[in-house]
Amino acid sequence: QVQLVESGGGLVQTGGSLRLSCAASTSLFSAYTMGWYRQAPGKPRELVASVSSSGRTNYADSVKGRFTISRDNAKNTVHLQMNSLEPEDTAVYYCSARQIVVYWGQGTQVTVSS
Repeated sequence: QVQLVESGGGLVQTGGSLRLSCAASTSLFSAYTMGWYRQAPGKPRELVASVSSSGRTNYADSVKGRFTISRDNAKNTVHLQMNSLEPEDTAVYYCSARQIVVYWGQGTQVTVSS
């Protein structure tokens, strides 16, 4: 069982920045593909960005050039740097850890005001 704890969400104006962090409770952190998903009201959960165990990153088209995912295997932590935020980025953001089973964090709210 892997526990994931997100932090860093909040309220920001259009064009602002936030940095989300996710701490994982596993000594095998480096073996997991880590991801950030988001879910807006009335919409399905969608992948925002992921980083594999080898460091390969993947981004949703809507966030390319604005968001950056990174991982720190020494601290069992994954970050999501979000710049140039838009109201459409408003959602609950969830951290995930995937190897064979997928684990989820409890989510952190990001609200971008216009």
